[in-house]
Amino acid sequence: MASTQLIISGLIIFSIFVGVEGSNGYYHYTVDQCRFSSFDLSDLEYIRSMVFNNDQDIVFNSTVGKYVGYTEHGVQNAEEWNKLPGELERMRGEKERYCRRNTQNDINYILTKIVEPTVRLRLRKSSSGDQPAMLVCSAYNFYPKMIKLTWYRDDQEVTGDAISSEELADGDWYYQMHSHLEFTPKAGEKISCMVEHTSLKEPKELVWDSSMPEPERNKIAIGAAGLVLGLIVTAAGFIYYRTKARGRILVPSG
Repeated sequence: MASTQLIISGLIIFSIFVGVEGSNGYYHYTVDQCRFSSFDLSDLEYIRSMVFNNDQDIVFNSTVGKYVGYTEHGVQNAEEWNKLPGELERMRGEKERYCRRNTQNDINYILTKIVEPTVRLRLRKSSSGDQPAMLVCSAYNFYPKMIKLTWYRDDQEVTGDAISSEELADGDWYYQMHSHLEFTPKAGEKISCMVEHTSLKEPKELVWDSSMPEPERNKIAIGAAGLVLGLIVTAAGFIYYRTKARGRILVPSG
């Protein structure tokens, strides 16, 4: 699977509500962002945005190196804050103090984390009458999120009759995904599900044996197991008989 450029913003929001009176209140909030698009953090950027209601008021950007106002009130405050002794030096230092440490932790423990999926192919519904059968291809407990499940019939990609879910979050940083295929079984036909994920060195293929219905396969498996067990019991009895026979002393009659 092709990798995509990583662009991430770390956000901390501080909100201050002023003069709140029902739906006529005003609010002001501050958003701190750490933006980067490479794991070496060479383009790391710290941005603090101050918003009044829905209007961006003032922004400090570590690349620009100073406050910039976007409203009349914001322009006035930005000019005053840029003149405060030590203020710009303090804000520029947030890039290292706040951003670099936290984003490095994100890279180490989240962004570069790779977990291989557990995959399963099963028959959910057997074919009966005019009703087609349904196969389900599932991938569990994988990370990162992006994954691809593709169906093939006799090595030809299936473009219809398949429905896939979105990547579903498990709530513990892992994901799962399921794809359903409706089909009418044909003797000797090969049906497979191809799983592609960044954790896999090569795509993983799960093949369904459609040469016979699942109930028939179960009957054969049970019959084979019974036959093997019978042979074991027979062999054990024969060995026991031979052992006893060797221990007997024959006495001539008459």
